[in-house]
Amino acid sequence: MSNRYGEITSAGGRIVVITVDSPPQNAAIIEKLHLPFPILSDPDRSLAIEPYGVADPKDPRNLARPSIFIVAPNHELVFGEVSDDFADRAAEEGVVATLQDLELPPTTPEIIQPGPAEPGPRAMPLHAMEPYFRGAKFAVTAMKLRHPEVEEDAAIYIAQMDRYIELVKELRGKA
Repeated sequence: MSNRYGEITSAGGRIVVITVDSPPQNAAIIEKLHLPFPILSDPDRSLAIEPYGVADPKDPRNLARPSIFIVAPNHELVFGEVSDDFADRAAEEGVVATLQDLELPPTTPEIIQPGPAEPGPRAMPLHAMEPYFRGAKFAVTAMKLRHPEVEEDAAIYIAQMDRYIELVKELRGKA
C-alpha cells in the first residue's frame, strides 16, 4: 500500500494498519519499510481483529489475516477483502479504483510519530527480504510442478512474490 499511498490519499483515502505486534515493533516496521501511515496495536485481538472477523483461527501465532476495508463517509462498507492466510495480500488496484469511484476530496497525509522502535525477535532485516521472497517463489514454483491442481493459486502467489521483490529493491534504494 505504501507504493500507492499518494494515489490513495489523492482519492480521499486513509490507511490505518492494525496488527498483533507491540507499538515498538510497529514503530520498527514503519522505520524499516518507510511507511507513511500508522500501524496500531491489538495484541490480544479484542479491539479490532476479532470484532472485524479477520482473526486467523488456523494460525497458531494468533495473527490476523491481511484485510482491507474501505468505509465511505456515510459509514457504508464499499470494499472489503480478507485474505486466506498471512502470506496473501490484496492488490492495490481494487482499492485505488474503489476510492476513485467515490469521488472524495483528497485527504491530508498523516504525520507519523511512532515511538521508540524495537524490532521483534523474528523481524527480518531488509537485506534478507529479497532472498526470502525469491526462495518463496522458487518453492511455490516447485510445488506447482508437483501439484498441477494448485497452478492458479500458485501463479497468484508467484506474481505477489515478484511484486514484493520489486518493492524491496525500491526500499533498498531509499535506505
